[in-house]
Amino acid sequence: MKMVAPWTRFYSNSCCLCCHVRTGTILLGVWYLIINAVVLLILLSALADPDQYHFSSSELGGDFEFMDDANMCIAIAISLLMILICAMATYGAYKQHAAWIIPFFCYQIFDFALNTLVAVTVLIYPNSIQEYIRQLPPNFPYKEDIMSVNPTCLVLIILLFISIILTFKGYLISCVWNCYRYINGRNSSDVLVYVTSNDTTVLLPPYDDGTVNGAAKEPPPPYVSA
Repeated sequence: MKMVAPWTRFYSNSCCLCCHVRTGTILLGVWYLIINAVVLLILLSALADPDQYHFSSSELGGDFEFMDDANMCIAIAISLLMILICAMATYGAYKQHAAWIIPFFCYQIFDFALNTLVAVTVLIYPNSIQEYIRQLPPNFPYKEDIMSVNPTCLVLIILLFISIILTFKGYLISCVWNCYRYINGRNSSDVLVYVTSNDTTVLLPPYDDGTVNGAAKEPPPPYVSA
């Protein structure tokens, strides 16, 4: 006869490097927070000094601007939103607030769906890779070497690379989801399931409640021998 909490049957509380899912979610949130903070600093420096990140049309291979003010403002807004989401996930995992992790989990699902659409597009339209490479600037590194690769091999290499990325992203999604389940289970009532030999289930009250109720009762009178 074994007493187990019902939520421990559906998820694992350990992730990579044998650390807890809560610790892994905190590290993941801090990592994303650092990356988006660096991107925000680069965007702000580019907005303050546009000439530093200015590329001429000859360098880009076309008559268009690399990043105008409107796109720069949109990128800065996205970076700020990502910093907020990552900070919420880190704080929620540290303080064990499950609801604060949901925005970061939704972002992971959205990012995974976008990468899946890219993989499907490459699989359905393999010639789009060659067309995209031809549109790159003439001085793009290793452009001629990439163009010389067999198109079928190039598609397989890209699909393999995207599959590895999707596998890693899926693992991170499971880590964050298990952290959410763990915190949600800890914050809920700690009711244990006790299964008897005749397949009947008995719900035991939380330990704290039982202790308090037991302490509130008056002790029995002392035993006096006759």
